[in-house]
Amino acid sequence: MVRVRVVRHSGLRRRALRRRVLWGGGEALVTVGVVLLLLVVHQLWWTNREAREGAEREVRALERAWDGGPGDPRTAVPPTAATPPPPPAAAPTSAEPTAPATSSRPRSAAAPDWSRAYAILSIPRLHLRVPVAEGVGRGGVLNKGYAGHYPGTQQPGRPGNFALAGHRNTHGEPFRYIDRLKPEDTVLVETRNATYTYAVDRTLPRTTAHDVSVIRPIPRSTVEPAYGYTEPGYYLTLTTCTPEYTSKYRLVVWAKLVSMRPRYAV
Repeated sequence: MVRVRVVRHSGLRRRALRRRVLWGGGEALVTVGVVLLLLVVHQLWWTNREAREGAEREVRALERAWDGGPGDPRTAVPPTAATPPPPPAAAPTSAEPTAPATSSRPRSAAAPDWSRAYAILSIPRLHLRVPVAEGVGRGGVLNKGYAGHYPGTQQPGRPGNFALAGHRNTHGEPFRYIDRLKPEDTVLVETRNATYTYAVDRTLPRTTAHDVSVIRPIPRSTVEPAYGYTEPGYYLTLTTCTPEYTSKYRLVVWAKLVSMRPRYAV
């Protein structure tokens, strides 16, 4: 006796539907994976390339302007930037610490425009050379691969704290390796008037993002009180995010001014 297999069309339709759902879900997962991969490539490669190229162009533009000398209109050196004869030496006070020895001490220019780079930060150990711009906004400064100057902190070469921020990952990541800096490593800040040389002194491996005391005129951590200073001085502060690829904490490197060299003889 031959048995005839009965095929139920409702079962076939359910299996076909499951196959379509699985196939569609697989295609969606592949698409999402490709999009995520492209986003990662954009963040980790393209933003770095774009920011580095832009920062290098800005450094070259600054150097070309400065090389024109004080008489070149591109430098826009105000008349008050000339260095007057030094006054007689006076005993230092708590508000005005003794400046590092130098043959000539150029006066800092007025606060720069927010939207323009006005200095160059160089760290020989890290082979780093990037522009410095006023402000720490992402779109206008940090995402360009620049080091951003914290508003309200001092300018280079002045008593107090010249504080900078920079990305550790993506967008040029200029401060990615500042944790490798060691005591006595040099950090140079070039302006249209002078070159200021700082020597790395201390590193705070981790503090909170709200530990604003690290950029005060006398920098000291309120989260890690063992790190910082108690006396006025000529400080440079570098800050960035830590651990890498996160923004939960901050890494801080402090340096002290050791010399100033005028860019042009006056």
